[in-house]
Formats: sequence, C-alpha cells, structure tokens
Amino acid sequence: MRQSRFSALLLALAFAYPAAAQTRVAPPTAVESAPLAAPPGTATPAQNARPAQQAPTQTQGTPPAPAEPQPVQPPPAPQAPIVPQPVQPAPTPQTPVEPQPVQPPPTLPAPQPAPPVQQQQTGAPNPNATLAGKPGDPSDVDEIQLVAKPVLMTAGQSSWDQGFQKLSEAITLLRAEAGKAGLNVAGRPLSLFVETDDNGFKFEAMLPVDKAAEAASQLAAGVRNGQSPAGRSLRFVHTAPYDDIDSTYETITAYLEAKNIVVKDAFLEEYVSDLKDPGDPNLEINVYVQPK
Repeated sequence: MRQSRFSALLLALAFAYPAAAQTRVAPPTAVESAPLAAPPGTATPAQNARPAQQAPTQTQGTPPAPAEPQPVQPPPAPQAPIVPQPVQPAPTPQTPVEPQPVQPPPTLPAPQPAPPVQQQQTGAPNPNATLAGKPGDPSDVDEIQLVAKPVLMTAGQSSWDQGFQKLSEAITLLRAEAGKAGLNVAGRPLSLFVETDDNGFKFEAMLPVDKAAEAASQLAAGVRNGQSPAGRSLRFVHTAPYDDIDSTYETITAYLEAKNIVVKDAFLEEYVSDLKDPGDPNLEINVYVQPK
C-alpha cells in the first residue's frame, strides 16, 4: 500500500511539472559523495540500502530550466591617475673655457709705521690734554710717539729742597704770559730736566699753547716761543706725593737696565695734576724718557 501511494505521487508530479517549471527554479543537482566506511563489526549499509530513486526525466517539449543567476561582480576600483614626471632637459654642453694666464700677485706696499697719536682739535683747545692723548696706567709702561707742540717756555734752576716751589712758580709765570699774548692753553704744563747733580737741577718749564706768540718781544724776560719734545718715548706714571717721586725714578732706572735701553739724559715731566700741594697723595705726573 505504501509503495502504490509513492507511485501515484510520482505520477502526479510528472503531470504537474510543466506548469511548475515556469515559475520555480530547478533544484540543485545533488552532490555525489562516497559513503563513509562502517565501523568494524557492523553490517554493511549496502545490504539494507534501497536502490536510488531515479530522477524524473524531462519529456520532449518541456522548456529547459532557467540558468542559475551568476553573482554580480563589483566594478574595479578606479586607479589613481598617473602623474607624468617632468622630463629633465639634457644638460647644455659646456663650452670649454680657455685657460687664462696666471697673473702674478700684486706687490704689497711695505708696512707703514703707525701714525703718531694726534691731539684732536674740536673747537677750542683742551687745556687738560696730555702728550700721550690718553690716561696712563701706574702699573704699566706705554710706548708713545710724541708730537711737537708750540709752547711758551722759560729756563730755571733750583735745589732739590725748593724744586716743587720753583716749578710751580715757573708754570704760573707762563700761564700769565699766555693770557697777555692772547694765547689759549692747549695742554698740561711740562718740565724738561736738562741737568742734575747732588745739589739740584736745571730745567725748562713749558706750557703748550694753540699757536706761537706773535709779539715775542712783549713777553716777560726769559719767556720765549718754543716746541715741546717729539719722537719715540716711554711713559711712566707717578701717582703719589711729589716727595716720593724719587721712588718712581728708581723704578724707571731698574726697568731701563733690565731691558738694556739707553735713553737721553733729559727727563720730561708732565703735570696732570696742578702743582699746589707736594704732599697730595693723588698727585699725578707722567714721566717720559726718550731712547737714543
């Protein structure tokens, strides 16, 4: 009874198949696979297996089953545009440069000695200008190139005990004569020691002025026009009472002997401070010695 029902079911499907094929998709074909081996000691399934059912064959005139739709492939991703690389121009051939004749180096002029320190004249002359043009250092020795200046000068002599007083009186006289002659003082007063001995010294007091006195005959007795010393000199600085100036001259003598320097016999003192008090501890004097 079960078998006849199965046959009737197959017959009903055969007549109904053409109509159903228009709207339905054929079932996928079964994939064949090999049966798994049975475990040992069990019956082989082939003994109890039923014969495989035969798939109903299509009758002539039955339309073929529509093909299974293929999956749509996505469009390829757009590629980045290729940027053309600039073409490097071919190097321009270089024209060979003709060798130029080698010029001899120019002949350099012989080095010139440094110019002497000049006093800068800006308007009225500076009555406090020194021959060196710059302050000195008591702990050092300066080499100075002195430049001659017009001076009013007078000669004198004195003992060592009265030396400070005589020098001060001579400088006071020169200042008075410069005022009478209408001259402007152009620097600090000077004394050139031309001769010394155990008893005293001879000197020439000088006062730098802007120009020589025109009416020299109207100057006081013993006062005349002159020039201050010029040339290479060594400057030593004394900053102490005038009574201690001998210690400065001892330092000068030791320095000259150590350097084996021979100098002229005349020593030039320049009074940066006014000669008012021989005991002034801040009295400043420049001492110039000139090598031979």
